[in-house]
Amino acid sequence: MATGVPEIDSENSSKPSPAAFAQARANRPEVCGSYAPERPYPIYLRGVVERGFGRGGKDLGCPTANLPSKVMQAQPALQRTGIYFGFARILPQDPDDPDLEDASSMRRKKKRRVPIISRDARVYPMVMSVGWNPFYNNTTKTAEVHIIHKFSQDFYGLEMRVVVLGYIRPEYNYVSKDALIEDIEMDKKVAFNSLARSPYQDYVTDPFLLAPS
Repeated sequence: MATGVPEIDSENSSKPSPAAFAQARANRPEVCGSYAPERPYPIYLRGVVERGFGRGGKDLGCPTANLPSKVMQAQPALQRTGIYFGFARILPQDPDDPDLEDASSMRRKKKRRVPIISRDARVYPMVMSVGWNPFYNNTTKTAEVHIIHKFSQDFYGLEMRVVVLGYIRPEYNYVSKDALIEDIEMDKKVAFNSLARSPYQDYVTDPFLLAPS
């Protein structure tokens, strides 16, 4: 999708000028994809949430959940770097899971987890960054999912399920952190607008997302 800013080559991630970024943001469409998802979408992903670099929430106000690399390697349709959109859900822990402890046990057993509350286990819109994060000079390709919901606590180690329904834009390098944050906010807006269409809303109740582990 043309947006006025060169797509990033991870081997040579030169930074466009501030003027080029300003023009690109002004020209970005507010809706992406066809009226209904088209091949190769939907793409279904599932995996245990891994710890990433911790920059999403701390630096960018956009906390992310990392999928294991093997999940992405098994999906040739997601080899293109950039920003994708769709729906995601964090599955609650099984009540019989031996690692499940109530909050009173947390100080004694720091590796134990507090069960997530019911509203944190619902299906929510998501944006997913697949790539090298050239602004931070990453050397590892990652898949970072930002679920558009304010969670009450961390959920590392729980299963995340993702339905990818479309592609928003290529991966860019950035002239500043502020420019990166502006694009992230625009990505979320585009995801909301794109997912508001009826054929996309049907996936909120997709059995893949709702089925227990």
